[in-house]
Amino acid sequence: MTSSAPRCGCGTSTEADLGTALRQAAAAARAELGDDQGDEAGPADIAIVFVSGAYGTAIRPALESLSDLVPAAAVIGGTAEGVLGHGEEFERVPAVVVWLARLPGAWIRAVSLDYRQTPDGGMFVGWPDDLDASLPANAAVLLLADPFSFPVDAFIARMAEEHPGVPIVGGMASGAAQPGGNTLVLGSRTEDSGAVGLVVGGAVRIRPVVSQGCRPIGRPMVVTKSEENLIVELGGRPALERLREVYGELDAADRLLVRSSLHVGRAATEYRDTFGRGDFLVRNVVGADPESGVIAVGDGVRTGQTVQFHVRDAASADDDLRALLTAQAAARPAGALVFTCNGRGLRLFDAPHHDARCVQDCLGPIPTAGFFAQGEIGPIGDRTFLHGFTASIALVEADDSGP
Repeated sequence: MTSSAPRCGCGTSTEADLGTALRQAAAAARAELGDDQGDEAGPADIAIVFVSGAYGTAIRPALESLSDLVPAAAVIGGTAEGVLGHGEEFERVPAVVVWLARLPGAWIRAVSLDYRQTPDGGMFVGWPDDLDASLPANAAVLLLADPFSFPVDAFIARMAEEHPGVPIVGGMASGAAQPGGNTLVLGSRTEDSGAVGLVVGGAVRIRPVVSQGCRPIGRPMVVTKSEENLIVELGGRPALERLREVYGELDAADRLLVRSSLHVGRAATEYRDTFGRGDFLVRNVVGADPESGVIAVGDGVRTGQTVQFHVRDAASADDDLRALLTAQAAARPAGALVFTCNGRGLRLFDAPHHDARCVQDCLGPIPTAGFFAQGEIGPIGDRTFLHGFTASIALVEADDSGP
């Protein structure tokens, strides 16, 4: 890796005292960020810090001095139920992870966002006016948001309208179970609502990898009648009748999964003849009516869309994540940020550290940090969505495409 290439560093700590933990994790991250000769090539361009909510009331005072403890040109962070660093995951225990990046030639802008109601409706506050005029080449947004106060779906829709094709990767803070309990930080400012983020572009590319952890069953079918989130007909027949056909072709293990974890994937784009891994936006099946044959899905469905039934289990989640990451190994990313659902980890897998170790297994020992989110943000196809039970990953790499 040349001196002009992106370089990252990561450190973790499980010290009971939060101030000590932040200092330890920051020191470890700085050591890994140093160049091959052990010299410092200047401060980090960005620092991202995730703190376990288990630290309780100590969090906000400690994070108010975060920019002093973790010096970098741009510093953001947030609280979570659990965090991960390198190949380890720390679930529901006190832990800190500090991730640093030195990004030569990158364009970086930190943003703090809020959502406010006005007489004319809701509006987002804090997005710089000059960013509405233009964004740099390779622009991507890394976003940490509070699930109780920031309508991320509406923000994604606004970005899709004003900056189509710009990916957003991130997660919803999960450090608290009630409004006002999460802490987000930008520099030396802490907030208990809204969102913080980084717009990154220029000579550095943020490559999204979104693993929804599902596998398809049956075959793709066209929705021939729908109402809002209801699939009324598939291929001209009642939707539940089509599902029964698929069910009849499955083995005993998959039939159990249909009963416990059935999902519907709708094609991210209709402009293809065949569909494969990563081509569907997966949503829960929330109910079915045996009399009418209607299936209810946890999202809107349009007549004419292509859909396919999916199931999720630990084996499918492992296979999907490994396949998607292995496909990116040739790019040799300098680091990774992982936003994994708090329904994964030991709630899904039999052994600890699954997603963190999967990144290391597939991409090598790259500096990796992340947290267990209450909703994961990432693109399917060329559109960004808010997900559940997903691992949404941002890989940092040099842009070698040239001018």
